Amino acid sequence: LLALSAGVLMTAGMAPSRAAETRVALIVGNAAYRGAPLINPVNDASDLASKLEQHGFNVLLREDVSERGLKEAVAEFTKYLKKGGIGLFFFAGHGVQIGEQNYLLPVDAGFQSEADIAQKSVSAEHVLSRMAQAGNRTNIVILDACRNNPFQLTRSLNKGLSAMSVGKDEKGTFIAYATSPGSTAADGGGRNGTYTRHLLWSLDQADSDIDKVF
Repeated sequence: LLALSAGVLMTAGMAPSRAAETRVALIVGNAAYRGAPLINPVNDASDLASKLEQHGFNVLLREDVSERGLKEAVAEFTKYLKKGGIGLFFFAGHGVQIGEQNYLLPVDAGFQSEADIAQKSVSAEHVLSRMAQAGNRTNIVILDACRNNPFQLTRSLNKGLSAMSVGKDEKGTFIAYATSPGSTAADGGGRNGTYTRHLLWSLDQADSDIDKVF
């Protein structure tokens, strides 16, 4: 968990401090991977989208998106972000670390090389950069994408995701991972993955703020 100049994510029982503040979230759940399907991401995405709507977010929900769909969703998301508001990006699905970049994989992933991954996926760092360009007061990135990587093309593909650095133009940023950098997280045996199940519970707790939630 990395918290830098974090703003407030309002939860149950709290009065909003900025009544007119815009809150926009892009929630992506990818499960129907070719040859490597997952159980929980679509449920995780839909349940979190509903929860965030209860907390005043305008939500863009995308499920089982292709390469084109994922890239278009990020582009649409950044158009909705307004200066002074809160932007939130959540991704549940397969992710892979190459060097110091974290790539979020579309469901139609068919990679032959690391270059394919960089070209056909969307990096979490790219999403964060686009959010920062909007000039939001606070941006939140939540990555539940630390499952075992089924696309082991070379030995240089590490398990889990790497820690993301935050530049000077990305102040007011809060980044949360489902597990420690370089580690993997289980998909979960019920409706939701382990991480999202606890996040949903935490968002319902009264008298809370972003640090307490995560």
